Amino acid sequence: MDDLLTIDRIGAQGDGIAETPGGPVFAPLTLPGERVRAEVKDGRAERVEIVEASPDRIAPVSPHYGDCGGCSLQHWAAGPYLDWKREQVRLALAREGIETEIEATVASPPGSRRRIALHARRTPEGRVILGFKARKSWRLVEVNACPVADPRLVAAFPALAKIAAAFLEHPKSAPTLHATWTLTGLDVDVTGVERKSGGLSADRQMQAIRAANAADLARLSLAGDTLMMARQPLVAFGPATVPVPAGGFLQAVPEAEAAMTSRAVAAVKGAKKIADLFCGAGTFTFPLATVAPVLAADGSAAGIAALKAGVGSAKGLRQITAEARDLFRRPLSPFDLKGCDAIVFDPPRAGAVDQTAQIVGTKASVVVGVSCNPVTFARDARTLIDAGFRLETVTPIDQFLWSAHVELVGVFRR
Repeated sequence: MDDLLTIDRIGAQGDGIAETPGGPVFAPLTLPGERVRAEVKDGRAERVEIVEASPDRIAPVSPHYGDCGGCSLQHWAAGPYLDWKREQVRLALAREGIETEIEATVASPPGSRRRIALHARRTPEGRVILGFKARKSWRLVEVNACPVADPRLVAAFPALAKIAAAFLEHPKSAPTLHATWTLTGLDVDVTGVERKSGGLSADRQMQAIRAANAADLARLSLAGDTLMMARQPLVAFGPATVPVPAGGFLQAVPEAEAAMTSRAVAAVKGAKKIADLFCGAGTFTFPLATVAPVLAADGSAAGIAALKAGVGSAKGLRQITAEARDLFRRPLSPFDLKGCDAIVFDPPRAGAVDQTAQIVGTKASVVVGVSCNPVTFARDARTLIDAGFRLETVTPIDQFLWSAHVELVGVFRR
């Protein structure tokens, strides 16, 4: 017998939550205030039927909505959806006892994602398909449209399927094509190819290269190793043009990146020397170098090499000193950061516990934290606040449209 549930709120992973006498029930693709009928198993609602819809429910724009595991919130009107993301940041800070001004969430437009990860599989009939994982499943949903992706990426799907065919040589291979649109065209790095049996054969490598050339890819690489490069993939960071490392990290949406960098640059105005920690290939480094000399550090040697290669591409920048260094094992100390009166750090999802502990011992008067995880940001923020910093403002950034993911920029001063 199905249960009648009332959705109380949206949880951190984007599912609706109904509070019941037996505990919370998670109901995907629902909204606060909705009444739904569903079969409840182990705290999850299955075969959900909307009995009474929320006035905030809108028509989804993707033909794959409901099956594809991405974009699980595209049925929510923009206003309450963006407010919910802001609330997720507030809740994460509140758990650490932190109160501050939280700005309105900065939205990203549809069709703006410049990098996506497409999984490739071969059907029992032998056809190669590309797609995303289904909700709560390993099953692959074939996609031929994606409302969040740059239309140039979507237009390349048929060509990418032909390239993917070469990487399905071994039955245990599960290729993922990390496709990025750059200033010089499409850059594709393939992971998930079985290697224990010897990796991709020479014949299959040549097949992949021929398909990449036919598709006019700028570059094709296998787990960071370049197979072919017709043109160096390039990206603009502030006034600089930087070569993208094969398989390297890049912010997913240029508009979101611009929102982050503009706030970081505004916060450090007047600084005499800036440290950019977890700098990657220089996303923040080059805009910051329009303000003051920058000491940049990151654990990726390829990222630092790309950053250094981009230094000569722009005029009017202050001096940039870059170092490849594992900031988790060897965080920069107050001695290393001597003279830096402003520090920007943008760590991975795990945050930067040890590096933050070193920052508190510096003479920096302003720290800008950029994060893709409000929970670890709040933890690191607590460390800075306990050392005398004040969290001046936080700006949520909706880089991953219609998902539960939220990024942010926080400005600390003392």
